[in-house]
Amino acid sequence: MGAERYCVVLTTTDNEVNTQTLITSLLEQRLAACVQTLPINSHYVWEGKVCQSHETLLVIKTQYDCYSDVERLIASLHTYDVPEIIQLPIVDGFHPYLAWIQHHTQKQ
Repeated sequence: MGAERYCVVLTTTDNEVNTQTLITSLLEQRLAACVQTLPINSHYVWEGKVCQSHETLLVIKTQYDCYSDVERLIASLHTYDVPEIIQLPIVDGFHPYLAWIQHHTQKQ
């Protein structure tokens, strides 16, 4: 089982309701095996202005085969006009953990 089959998807939210909606949907639809959350401060340019906001970073563990469904779900449920949706490859990892990700995720 190659680690290249797995990835981490990152997105951010700015309210607890949207955070919980995304997490629940991802887990119930088996698009993620695990979603971790971290409070962060984001600094960015939006509509020509430098902005800063308190957000929650969602770290989503899944399989590459599920990525398009993860992206579609986040885009459809997110409150942002242009949400961050970034896929990062898992180059290597503890094989029992990767097997756990595989067991708990499935392409829709």
